[in-house]
Amino acid sequence: MRHPANSIYLNVREQGQGSLTLLFMHYFGGSSMEWQRVMNQLADRYHCVALDLRGHGYSDGPETGYSVDDMADDVEELVKTMGIGPYALVGHSMSGKVALAVAARQPASLRQLILVSPSPPSPEPIPDDERQKLLTGHGQRASAEKTLKNITEVAVSGDASEQIITDDLRTAKPAWDAWLQHGSNEDITDRMSRITVPVAIIVGSEDRALPPDVQETMVKPFLPRATITRCNGAGHLLPWEIPDQLAAFIAKKVAE
Repeated sequence: MRHPANSIYLNVREQGQGSLTLLFMHYFGGSSMEWQRVMNQLADRYHCVALDLRGHGYSDGPETGYSVDDMADDVEELVKTMGIGPYALVGHSMSGKVALAVAARQPASLRQLILVSPSPPSPEPIPDDERQKLLTGHGQRASAEKTLKNITEVAVSGDASEQIITDDLRTAKPAWDAWLQHGSNEDITDRMSRITVPVAIIVGSEDRALPPDVQETMVKPFLPRATITRCNGAGHLLPWEIPDQLAAFIAKKVAE
């Protein structure tokens, strides 16, 4: 289903019910589809909502409006539009930074942040050559296939692989370029002291996109009360690689 937010429409997947909403956001070049298997395991207890961020999946892809704050605005507007009450915000990779921006605004209904291999609040450490390869490889299947190989450690099914590649290829070019050239380089570290809700971070031990040391050295110093959990043997795409383990982690954290 598509919902209006800030003059565009965002695609949303919704299932389950409960007094607490789990609001899921995806990684750069991904979509809400990455959360389907996780939501299937949580929808018996929680209201689960997963959105395609602007320029991704089936959401609109305008020419502009891709800053971290633009995406945070979309999240807050979606919460209002859908009439969402108390919620936990789950951000993965790129959207982890968006989640931090939302939390720093101290929305009244936000209860918790769960960050999956999040992009740090400081500029993300993407090597210049890798950034350029990603920029020039947009829309090319060979590049998408290489990215899939680089960011997963646990083997995923053929259907999952095809979905990951499809999501990559259909990402709108303005969204793609904006994150690599601007969003990933934004510095919102000065806002982190405003975050008052609990923060739980989970990362794969074999994550090559945002390794565990990034969480320890570039996220934890700004969120000293945050917890960090490592998943042995997993890569960057935890919702695809280890959905059962991730669902159990989320359920445990929101129940604390």
